[in-house]
Amino acid sequence: MVNYPNMKKKWQSSYLPNNENKHYTAHRGMSLEEDISLSNEYYLTHDIAVIYKKPTPVQIVKVDYPKREAAKIVEAYYKTPSTTDYNGLYRGKYVDFEAKETKIKNFPFANISKHQIDHLQKIIDHGGIAFVIIAFTSINEVYLIDASYIINDYYHSQRKSMTYEKIKSLGRLIPQGFQPRLHYLKVVDDLYFKEDE
Repeated sequence: MVNYPNMKKKWQSSYLPNNENKHYTAHRGMSLEEDISLSNEYYLTHDIAVIYKKPTPVQIVKVDYPKREAAKIVEAYYKTPSTTDYNGLYRGKYVDFEAKETKIKNFPFANISKHQIDHLQKIIDHGGIAFVIIAFTSINEVYLIDASYIINDYYHSQRKSMTYEKIKSLGRLIPQGFQPRLHYLKVVDDLYFKEDE
């Protein structure tokens, strides 16, 4: 048993092959994390980027040893709060981002912790690329939004969330497909590397 307050729920992916508006449902049930991990494998295999999910440090408390080759962890706790979900290198720049899912048509700031917000600000301060990927599970849309917008609203908005409409206007819809599942680096190219081309 791992005690963690925010167990990630499965979300219903809806893919739009060739940018058509019909639903492609072969991968329904995949989580946002699985989609990003498969996309990262694609980027790594095709020598596009090196981006990994950060491991979370765990303190193992109890292990059941019915026999040596069948040891099973039965109780563990997260040691320290993790920073963000993913980091790596793309086109010579450090990339660091958090991935979140929401069932409602806004992004509650309760879904992201202050230490994650502060970490994203440090990445920006040091010249890295920092963003948040938000999946709206009820409508099967996934957006990439620059972390500075989330940080600003987190500290200065009267609201306790960022609306879907605001995320849609400030962020970018991530193209979905087969390989990669979520082509979020296409959005990164558009937002952070347009002047270089």
